Amino acid sequence: MLDRVFPFLSWHRQLDAAGLRADLQAGVTVALVAIPQALAYAQLAGLPPYVGLYASLLPSIVGALFGSSGQLSTGPVALTSLLTATSLAPLALPGSETYLVLAVQLALLAGLLQLAFGALRLAHFADLLSHPVLHGFINACSLLICVAQLPTLLGLRSAGQRPFFEAVVDLATALPDIHLHSASLGLAAVALLIALKRLLPRWPGVLIVVASFSVIAWLTGFEDNGGHAVGLLPEETLAFALPRADWGQVTDLLPSAFVLALVSFLEAMSSCKVASARTGQRWDGNQELIGQGLAKITASVCQAYPVSGSFGRSAFLLAHGARTGLASVVGALMVLAALFSMPGLIAHIPLPVLAAVILVTLAALLSPAQLKEAWRANRDDGLAGTVSFVATLAFAPHIEIGILSGLILSLALLIYRSMKPRVAVLGRHPDGTWRDAARFGLPPAHPQLTILRFDGPLHFVNAATFEDAVLAVERDHPGLKVLLLSCAGINDMDASGVEALRRVHRQLAEAGRMLACCGLKKQVIDILERTGLWSQLAAHATYRTEDHAVTHLLPGLAEVTPPATMRRGFEW
Repeated sequence: MLDRVFPFLSWHRQLDAAGLRADLQAGVTVALVAIPQALAYAQLAGLPPYVGLYASLLPSIVGALFGSSGQLSTGPVALTSLLTATSLAPLALPGSETYLVLAVQLALLAGLLQLAFGALRLAHFADLLSHPVLHGFINACSLLICVAQLPTLLGLRSAGQRPFFEAVVDLATALPDIHLHSASLGLAAVALLIALKRLLPRWPGVLIVVASFSVIAWLTGFEDNGGHAVGLLPEETLAFALPRADWGQVTDLLPSAFVLALVSFLEAMSSCKVASARTGQRWDGNQELIGQGLAKITASVCQAYPVSGSFGRSAFLLAHGARTGLASVVGALMVLAALFSMPGLIAHIPLPVLAAVILVTLAALLSPAQLKEAWRANRDDGLAGTVSFVATLAFAPHIEIGILSGLILSLALLIYRSMKPRVAVLGRHPDGTWRDAARFGLPPAHPQLTILRFDGPLHFVNAATFEDAVLAVERDHPGLKVLLLSCAGINDMDASGVEALRRVHRQLAEAGRMLACCGLKKQVIDILERTGLWSQLAAHATYRTEDHAVTHLLPGLAEVTPPATMRRGFEW
């Protein structure tokens, strides 16, 4: 029980001398990447860059202490930063004090939601958000980030989060006013980041680019020529305060907090799955929800903004052999040491270079091929993903509408598909199996016996479809004496399904016909027993297969020559 409440108590059992050394080395290495990323992602969120460093300290430590994955790095991430910016832009001016207060409140709300979801063991509900919807949303968000960061990269005045197409038009009209020094630094940083990622993927490319271009900017007088840098850091290395609560603001932020909690958990969950597959270590989704929720709450107390599990930094920890969350704790302490030791160097990092870091990070998030694959696999999935993509762009900066519209549409299409399960009259196939008679042009089992297969759970959504199928069989087979239901595909049944089956049984009996069942599963029989219907069906409902049922039912029918059983394999 103690290990479940405090997962970090089990670290000592996973660490030997080699593991401790690996965690220390991985923590130091990931800190070199985390510092420039934290500055860049805070800028993306519309906050002063130093707020990203606040979010990389205690929240990262708390996420590691109370999470279940030893390789998950918690802190500022691109997608959560974008969600923060688009959620708050309609409510306050980016960079203002009100904006920071709202960011703190958003972190608190999202953290409380995740903590509640984890405590109630609701991690599996995240699976309601399908991959096509999530990919459509992420692709649209990536385009929004690109448009939002290009003005900073090119040294143009940023108008903040705006509708996508308006932002594109404004960017195009402002191109003649490009600040050449900023644009040259930014574009060169993009080129070098791409080159390092492809040629030297194990090197800390972000750190190399940020450090080298900061030196170049200093040598070429970037700030003296009108370029913008991070600026002086506040004297307070850490600022602690309880978040201020305002009911009106809470109600405005709650939908955005819900979307942020859901999406950030999915991002963290994908990192945990990859790490678990590589290391064989188990992870607990509900415990991870608790860890991520506590990390967000800690971020709000530290006057920072919402954090999440970083896929990129987690992969970095995994590649460097991290075994436990100690690596993340060491990384956070290294970030704290950097704040104390070199605040002057951090202050002169050019903002176009940080924008380049963000833009290159987006290259890994853009995945249009995923939407194409969804269309090929299932039109409903493709439609839901496309609607999520289009709605996210169309309603920006209210991007929560995009993911909620995709989620609602995908669930509605799922319910619609459940209303129309596959129902087939079966006939004997030449290979000896029972298959869809209409599809394969097969003769019926017997002129007085029809086999009807129902593929799917029998519940209130499709009970009417089931009854219609039985009525159609009665209408199309006037000589029917026995209706055999092939029930192997029915894995569940609710009260509406039981009542539909009861009505069908009564209707057939009143017409002098018999209802038989084969392939009933134990859980369905249990439901029939509890409702009293099993006692009426049991005499002809215990057959295991269609052949078993036909063998016992045919002798009771009129002497009609049944179709010959086809030879199978080498039977002669």
